[in-house]
Amino acid sequence: QLQASGGGLVQTGGSLRLSCTGSGFNFDDYDIGWFRQAPGKEREGVLCIYDGHKYFGSSARGRFTISSDNAKRTVSLNLNNLAPEDTAVYYCAARKHSPGWIGVSCDVRYDYWGQGTLVTVSS
Repeated sequence: QLQASGGGLVQTGGSLRLSCTGSGFNFDDYDIGWFRQAPGKEREGVLCIYDGHKYFGSSARGRFTISSDNAKRTVSLNLNNLAPEDTAVYYCAARKHSPGWIGVSCDVRYDYWGQGTLVTVSS
């Protein structure tokens, strides 16, 4: 089970911190990703992490950061310098890491999804 939180309304240029807490699986063995879906658009990968490896989606580069605290089973997504086009429902997701694969990918083919948290950026 994944629980996302931290969304809200923020002005352009503002920041938010989203948190994703997992339960019911061995957190250390899973890729954890943040994705978003804006109205009328496809879901896209924002940032994903596994064992310190990170994949930055195009929307995240230079503005967003991700961190993981496996002891707390939490992955946090820091959204900085937000713009109206960042308005979307943000989801966290998990999938079992592929053995032998070094790194992490951020495609949408993750297995377990949280309920999403809405981020609205006003202009």
